[in-house]
Amino acid sequence: MKLNWKRFSIAAAIGATLLLATAVVFSQGPQGPQGPPRERGGFRHGPGGPGGPDGPRGPGGPFADLNLTEDQKAQIQKINESYRESERALHDQMRALHESQGDPGSGEFNEAAVRSAAEARAKIQVELEVSQARKMSEVRNVLTADQRAKLAERHQHMRRMGPPPPPPPPQAPGEPDQLW
Repeated sequence: MKLNWKRFSIAAAIGATLLLATAVVFSQGPQGPQGPPRERGGFRHGPGGPGGPDGPRGPGGPFADLNLTEDQKAQIQKINESYRESERALHDQMRALHESQGDPGSGEFNEAAVRSAAEARAKIQVELEVSQARKMSEVRNVLTADQRAKLAERHQHMRRMGPPPPPPPPQAPGEPDQLW
């Protein structure tokens, strides 16, 4: 049987074109929405998580699904602005303490200095939490009873999610490393 090179080259060209077109189509990936939106509650900063696009701090902020009126939005913005400078000052103090502590691996260990810096950071953290709670209390006063109930329900849902899982426990000395 004699090989017809003209037909073979045409068939090879068509096959290569189809293969290339298939590769291009599959490299595009899915387009548009892919099913229903996720329920709230994913990993942090991921879809559905507290810092993610579908989470309570996603588009519209933590009150996006409460159907706030324009007046409520303006009042909440005013409350946030009234706390912004004092909270910024506390964050700046915290940052300065972190930067001034230096590298714990360099030099000798000074327990008094570490303890003092930790206590100073703890005091600032307390002030930040009190400020946040005070601000949230003022915001709740702006909301209707239904909006407060919805916010409380979401808060309970977030508490049920719980903190992220702990890291794996440290290995005992002499125990072989697990590679799987």
